[in-house]
Amino acid sequence: MIDIKLLRENSEKIMDALKKRGVYGSPKNREEIPAMPDKQLDGTLDIEQLLELEKERITRIKEADELKNRRNVVSEEIGKLKQKKQDAAGLIAEMKGVSEKIKGLDERLKKIEEDENKFLLIIPNIPHESVPVGKDETENVEIRKWGTPKEFDFPPLNHWDIAEMHGIIDFDRAAKIAGARFSLMKGMGARLERALMNFMLDTNTSKGYKEIFPPILVNKESMTGTGQLPKFEMELFKIADPEFYLIPTAEVPVTNIHRDEILNEAELPIYYTAYTPCFRREAGSYGKDTRGLIRQHQFNKVEIVKFVKPENSYDELEKLTGNAEDILQKLGLPYRVITLCTGDIGFSSAKTYDIEVWLPGQNRYREISSCSNFEDFQARRANIRFRREGKKGTEFVHTLNGSSLAIGRTVVAILENYQQKDGSVLIPEALRPYMGTDLIK
Repeated sequence: MIDIKLLRENSEKIMDALKKRGVYGSPKNREEIPAMPDKQLDGTLDIEQLLELEKERITRIKEADELKNRRNVVSEEIGKLKQKKQDAAGLIAEMKGVSEKIKGLDERLKKIEEDENKFLLIIPNIPHESVPVGKDETENVEIRKWGTPKEFDFPPLNHWDIAEMHGIIDFDRAAKIAGARFSLMKGMGARLERALMNFMLDTNTSKGYKEIFPPILVNKESMTGTGQLPKFEMELFKIADPEFYLIPTAEVPVTNIHRDEILNEAELPIYYTAYTPCFRREAGSYGKDTRGLIRQHQFNKVEIVKFVKPENSYDELEKLTGNAEDILQKLGLPYRVITLCTGDIGFSSAKTYDIEVWLPGQNRYREISSCSNFEDFQARRANIRFRREGKKGTEFVHTLNGSSLAIGRTVVAILENYQQKDGSVLIPEALRPYMGTDLIK
């Protein structure tokens, strides 16, 4: 959530940043912006409307404070008159009117604050100055590559053909059990999934991340705190009674561990890692990646989350991204790192690196991790603060998270990159102690 004071004092800068994101003054997001209670938005983020609300809020606060001060002063006068047994009826009648005005102002202030909060919840984060300006994913910037894609002396297969050959993933029975975009891992497929989960967690904990196993059902407050609500409601699986949401990523429960808390400076930085199943409706992906493991309603993922001091957050982003890259390097999987441009960056993020792994069966790089610095955007929504030693007051922490990694997509990458001419699949050396074998055949 953007600081309303920052928006009030730097409105032109904020509006310019939102224009670079393509969500201010752009009609393309019309369906994404809910109506304000008093006015139907035209599909753009009408920041002027929010600033008018803020201007009125400040004016009403001043009016209410002046009336409350007047009431306090006159109340003392009334008390003195009563002590002297003098007539105070006129002042009492005046104060009754003042109290009614104060009540009306307080009710209006409550309504303004509610409207402001609803508006602030749908405004995305402000991109960091280092984020390249661009309209969409075609203008993302590649910053480095690691590894060289293998040249095969045979036509490489897609992972679903390899999986069918070995009977390790059953999409048809998964569809019978649940529906489209689900998978049933079997035998060595299930073992590979479990091996990757343990390998990733062990690698992360060796780097100082504390392992967490959080709930996968969360409340509305948790989803709001990390930015999934209200904007992405249609992407979430929801339970109506009682109201819970299935998590789309471990980022949600892990970040909310410290919701409404004040941390001590000495506790920072805090590093967490967590394995969870993840659930996404993929509402906007009709016709995309209909085969295989790339885009599923349910998938497994290991996440890394950080709570850090503001001045360290961009160094921590580089370290976090490097931690995710280390997993791929240990597995010997070629990848590239790209910086997302302003038009492709996520709603809550100030800066994001995507890591894309090479998939020879598709002859292209595909996202396997997204590493983001949210600055204080999530912390402000979730009220996560810290207190500096020897100083008064509190500050919002900066939060970061990254996939380390999406397990299903790592399975895809291993099957396609390590396939052999005879149809077998080599197991990466780092994973062999977890698999108990060096070959799927």
